[in-house]
Amino acid sequence: MPLPVDVPVGQLTLMRPADRSDKPHLPVRGDLAHIGLAGRYFVPHYAVPMPHMVKAAGTLRGAGKPDGAELRALAAGEVFDVLDIAGGWAWGQAGADMLVGYVEFAQLEPSA
Repeated sequence: MPLPVDVPVGQLTLMRPADRSDKPHLPVRGDLAHIGLAGRYFVPHYAVPMPHMVKAAGTLRGAGKPDGAELRALAAGEVFDVLDIAGGWAWGQAGADMLVGYVEFAQLEPSA
């Protein structure tokens, strides 16, 4: 079964320092990045996004904690691509505008 993203093949090289000018929409942290960024960003781990649906209206936050900065509202049924799950929070990218942040994992359900 093919992966839902373009996975780099062959030797990967870094050409210059990473450009993080679009950080709010860039799914990369110091420890993890979207698999589509392999070869452009060097991190210890890359993840294939796992599409989930937002069960009920919720909030995309800047940190994985209840008092994390509110980035924007998430609508019920909106797609959220999960890249990491820890401590009851999912880190990933909202499908509507590709904004990166955290969502309480209990607010999500796997997409079919």
